[in-house]
Amino acid sequence: MLEGERYLSLATFRRDGRAVATPIWFAADTRVLYAFSAGEAGKIKRLRNSPRARIAACDARGRVRGEWRDARAYLVTDPAQRARADELLHAKYGWQMWLADTGSRLTGRYAKRAYLRIEPIRLSS
Repeated sequence: MLEGERYLSLATFRRDGRAVATPIWFAADTRVLYAFSAGEAGKIKRLRNSPRARIAACDARGRVRGEWRDARAYLVTDPAQRARADELLHAKYGWQMWLADTGSRLTGRYAKRAYLRIEPIRLSS
């Protein structure tokens, strides 16, 4: 579904049930996806209220190119899991991830970064 894709549209849900979609970078690890975001971003606040999410392949501007799929998204707090997410993102995005890290460090946002573990919900056959 997401092989070869560079961007993922992550839709998180407000308390009133409305979805808010955001394009993000992601990296796959077996059956889960990892992503990162600014720690105070709206999607992080929404995920603290509910892990309910939807995902779809998209372009850099968020235009969806695939089918939406239900998922659960969680904030990663385990240091080993955060390191794995960082490793996978660096392997996929290379110099672009390095540049994002450098910019975050220079602005003081790196320490506030949130990592996400996204688990697509498997459809039963």
